[in-house]
Amino acid sequence: MAAQPVSRVVRRVLRAGVRSCSSGGPVTQPCPGEPVVEVPSRPRPLLGEHAAPFSAFLTDSFGRRHSYLRISLTERCNLRCQYCMPEEGVPLTPKADLLTTEEILTLARLFVKEGVDKIRLTGGEPLIRPDVVDIVAQLRRLEGLRTIGITTNGINLARLLPQLQKAGLSAINISLDTLVPAKFEFIVRRKGFHKVMEGIHKAIELGYSPVKVNCVVMRGLNEDELLDFVALTEGLPLDVRFIEYMPFDGNKWNFKKMVSYKEMLDTLQQQWPELEKLPEEESSTAKAFKIPGFRGQVSFITSMSEHFCGTCNRLRITADGNLKVCLFGNSEVSLRDHLRAGASEEELLRVIGAAVGRKKRQHAELFLMCQDPPPALPSTFRNSLHVQVLRHRVSFSSQMVTLRKGGGVPQAPLVAQRWLGSILPQRHFSSHLDSDANPKCLSPAEPQAPAASSGPLPDSDQLTHVDTEGRMAMVDVGRKPDTERVAVASAVVLLGPVAFKLIQENQLKKGDALAVAQLAGIQAAKLTSQLIPLCHHVALSHVQVQLELDSARYAVVIQASCRARGPTGVEMEALTSAAVAALALYDMCKAVSRDIVMAEIKLVSKTGGQRGDFHRM
Repeated sequence: MAAQPVSRVVRRVLRAGVRSCSSGGPVTQPCPGEPVVEVPSRPRPLLGEHAAPFSAFLTDSFGRRHSYLRISLTERCNLRCQYCMPEEGVPLTPKADLLTTEEILTLARLFVKEGVDKIRLTGGEPLIRPDVVDIVAQLRRLEGLRTIGITTNGINLARLLPQLQKAGLSAINISLDTLVPAKFEFIVRRKGFHKVMEGIHKAIELGYSPVKVNCVVMRGLNEDELLDFVALTEGLPLDVRFIEYMPFDGNKWNFKKMVSYKEMLDTLQQQWPELEKLPEEESSTAKAFKIPGFRGQVSFITSMSEHFCGTCNRLRITADGNLKVCLFGNSEVSLRDHLRAGASEEELLRVIGAAVGRKKRQHAELFLMCQDPPPALPSTFRNSLHVQVLRHRVSFSSQMVTLRKGGGVPQAPLVAQRWLGSILPQRHFSSHLDSDANPKCLSPAEPQAPAASSGPLPDSDQLTHVDTEGRMAMVDVGRKPDTERVAVASAVVLLGPVAFKLIQENQLKKGDALAVAQLAGIQAAKLTSQLIPLCHHVALSHVQVQLELDSARYAVVIQASCRARGPTGVEMEALTSAAVAALALYDMCKAVSRDIVMAEIKLVSKTGGQRGDFHRM
């Protein structure tokens, strides 16, 4: 795809309309009246060139100083992005439970006093809050606060920015996921592309430099627009920030939709070989690049492929007053409840310090991720284990748009009804294993089951692992041709209401049962021949393990799929993976209940091989 001249791109952009935003939603409420927890003593990190000691309350056990605070001003949004929320919106927290303006300023004042020097206002959409200008003006008065930023979808930006600038707003991030107007309107279910572009140009006109444009890159949706976005930086002082698609509540995150930083960078370098890397700032989340002669620059937020947890300096306060020390974590503590209970400043600091002290070394519940996706995906990752964990809340619709070249605009996939049947947070797990090197173990035997099958050979009425004298024997596959083999197996673990609720809320004392079961399924796929004596070793190219909660049956539904190219099938690999994942769930929950049933372990489908395909009806 050739990059278009920026003038043509801008003209095209300004003639029609599309945009995307990042919208927050209600979070699970913490228990009211949570007791004040003493912050554990820990050594003060080296101060380096800091003129004054940094607050121990904002320094975690790994020495990370948290000087950047993000405050959500509202859960509301004036867009309805397909991959973020249903068209009718989401259930909102009652107004009485949201932070008041005075509470926001009280907390901001406390954090700044302890060393925070940058505050970013977010949402929902922060610019729909009526007193946003006044909040910025009040924040500007805080001694020691150097930067006040805002992240916005841009719809109201052009109208409000002159007032915001006078109030003290110093940095702007504008979310824009496409430059194709029709796609914008389809994604967000609203008009407004022209307003977003007007907001970008207003920011440039008022002297903001750079104006940061956040673009979440999603395979099948907008990865074909990378060069168009970069072309905008030729004549405009923009910092176009390409963000790897990340797991958030409700977006049904799938690795296949993620375009990695390295893949995006490779696309840009093919068009602009002269692309130069810029020095990285301390605690920056972005890898910045610049094309010589261009006014602006491009950056990559590599949250998934190359996380920046080691230098993370960010904390977040939600619209209802919960402190989150990690964007990906479920752990939250209510500062609002302590404020309204009359907690002193020192008591609040102890609560904050205890939360910061519990912050994990890296993404609280995410992944082991290295470098390369399944062979079917065009990416630059190689030999990687991908484990994705996504907790769904019922307030969000789990949808993702897929737009295909040369075709019409399809409707978004329907929401899985089982994820919407409970008022508790819903959780979904998916894992991918890709390897060219590790030998895996499989069996060519085919299970007998009601199925639709096709192929040149009928099912055999002879056992394949028994010789003519009735003794066990391994099947000789040496003369069989190599073909692409795929198998899917499933299992159901009936937990009962008590264990199910604990898993659903991730409250088991032994830890995260779903994540452990995922890894157990992956390990089982790798070790099948050591568990099943007559299985063959083959090289797996892909393993995927998914676990979904079924609230109607108080159950976890497991699905394992395996892929390899070789002379023998992979159904035993898939079946072993699903079965061992089920056993791991039992082990995690047995202290709570032994009335747990593992059921319906079965082959769902297989493709490839002389006996043709199998699909369970």
